[in-house]
Amino acid sequence: METKYDFGAEEGRPIVYVRPVEVADLPEDLREQAEGHDTLYAVHSEEGERLALVADRRMAFILARQNDLDPVTVH
Repeated sequence: METKYDFGAEEGRPIVYVRPVEVADLPEDLREQAEGHDTLYAVHSEEGERLALVADRRMAFILARQNDLDPVTVH
């Protein structure tokens, strides 16, 4: 089975990755802004760049979709 298949050009919206981040692991200036949360959710580009930090997973998915991105969960 070495038949090549042409999947065509990439289409659709860019993927972003949503993952939980422990507030204790963040830089001090971000910890101060966490407002009592132990965990925040990071939205990352396909290249790994952190695009946003939000208070909950649901908000991370909403934020991504409102910006024409397809969010997926990463552990």
